[in-house]
Amino acid sequence: MKQITIQTLTAVHWPDAARIYEAGIATGNATFQTEAPSWEAWDNAHRKDCRLVALSEGKVTGWAALSAVSSRPVYAGVAEVSIYVDSAFRGQGVGDVLMKALIEESEAQGVWTLQAGVFPENAASMRLHQKHGFRTIGIKERIGKMHSVWRDVAMLERRSLVAGVD
Repeated sequence: MKQITIQTLTAVHWPDAARIYEAGIATGNATFQTEAPSWEAWDNAHRKDCRLVALSEGKVTGWAALSAVSSRPVYAGVAEVSIYVDSAFRGQGVGDVLMKALIEESEAQGVWTLQAGVFPENAASMRLHQKHGFRTIGIKERIGKMHSVWRDVAMLERRSLVAGVD
């Protein structure tokens, strides 16, 4: 595996990040979304901090970002994780490096709880989250339809050991 560097994800990276997102959508096990949004829509839907891109030899190999779960101040330290790895780089540690960096950045920004919704069939994503301290807190059964088929979503949570601790 070549060296992976982490940078802040910006509009410059979005064409490659959107391509990776579209590939994830195509698997049918990454998201209920049917297409990648425009940069503007994506930018508005995600926190301005905690948005990362993984690079290997200058090539975007994956991305991770957080979105707020609520606009209420009491939930300011709770965020939802999105993480996607280019199919050509899966199984090479990109997700691991991204998740570690995302957790570190989120804690530096005062996030005390990370949440994720993962299709239970997405074994690689379940393993990645569990490896980084996420635990399954429940299953939302038949929460949404995809291609006329009801899908379950595993709800995962990671509580920070440093952020939000008084």
